[in-house]
Amino acid sequence: MSSRPQLDGRVLITGGGGFIGSHLANSLVEAGHRVRVLDVLHEQVHGADAAFPDYLHEDVERHVGDVRDRDAVRKALAGVTHVYHFAAAVGVGQSMYEIERYTDINNRGTAVLLEALAQQPVQRLVVASSMSVYGEGLYRRGSTICEPPPRSFEQLSAERWEVELDGERLEPMATPETKHTVPTSVYALSKYDQEQLCLMFGAAYRIPTVALRFFNVYGPHQSLSNPYTGVLAIFASRCLNGNPPLIFEDGEQRRDFVSVWDVAAACRLALTTQSVGEVFNVGSGESRTIREVADDIIDALGADLAPVITGKYRVGDIRHCFADITKARQQLGYAPSVRFRDGLVELAEWLSETTAIDNYSQAAAELDRRGLTLGRSPA
Repeated sequence: MSSRPQLDGRVLITGGGGFIGSHLANSLVEAGHRVRVLDVLHEQVHGADAAFPDYLHEDVERHVGDVRDRDAVRKALAGVTHVYHFAAAVGVGQSMYEIERYTDINNRGTAVLLEALAQQPVQRLVVASSMSVYGEGLYRRGSTICEPPPRSFEQLSAERWEVELDGERLEPMATPETKHTVPTSVYALSKYDQEQLCLMFGAAYRIPTVALRFFNVYGPHQSLSNPYTGVLAIFASRCLNGNPPLIFEDGEQRRDFVSVWDVAAACRLALTTQSVGEVFNVGSGESRTIREVADDIIDALGADLAPVITGKYRVGDIRHCFADITKARQQLGYAPSVRFRDGLVELAEWLSETTAIDNYSQAAAELDRRGLTLGRSPA
């Protein structure tokens, strides 16, 4: 179980200007920590101004720099006692054609950080991983638990979306940390490499390390103009611009949507837990279909729209994956507290005061051009 966070020392968050990192930074400052963030402020995430978010707490020390830059990393680590490694390029679809960039930022960036930590050890390392490392979630066939292989192109081209084994449809179930990892995208593979590099390094250098596998995180201050961000933010951006959400497959794929406030709470718990060298799922413990989520965000925004089911399949996508959070409850003391409906109300209130550029069509066209989406076009 976790203990109360210590208030001495200095915390570094790589990628701390991003959505999750900035919320965590604010909550740590409010808990009495001294916090420094390192962020490259990439335009795709932060916009043309490339500035730290204006809601970032004034007491957060800001460093602009790339996690692949050894000098920037060494400078950011000076006097640091705890590190959260959140810096990463994020996006399943984009990772399938910007292969070098994703591998360079996520894999090499982590390697640069770890080499610096070997010279400047810290008391704790927490790395952000992703539910995408699982590939497909866990399934049941009668009373038998299954880890099926990815769906074939032949099956998907026939629009048989559900996961099958020997022609029999399987029932999805909550995915625990014990499920084997089967990454199906460059992004997923790089996130798995990030978590395993950190855990391996932590064991070798005796730095207590924890890996957190985030599920679908949502909340205020998401990057609405980034077409490769979370699906809920993409739907919101389209609705705000009068465009209907576009849904792959048939919309019945299930995911776990977790509030950024609950994710920040899990991150704080990881700072002092005795369960080190471990991987934890961080989700809500509930599942929703993508169609349901699209309808919910339309209702929350009061938009006169209806989702469009495209019948397309995006290479690298999986059918169902939602979190079993039993381990995090038992060992971290994690207890998600934000109900999805309440979280959507908060998100809608924030959205009413912001603007979003809908860049999704250009991103989708790029995937189409490269043959990374398959199937019919919407009617």
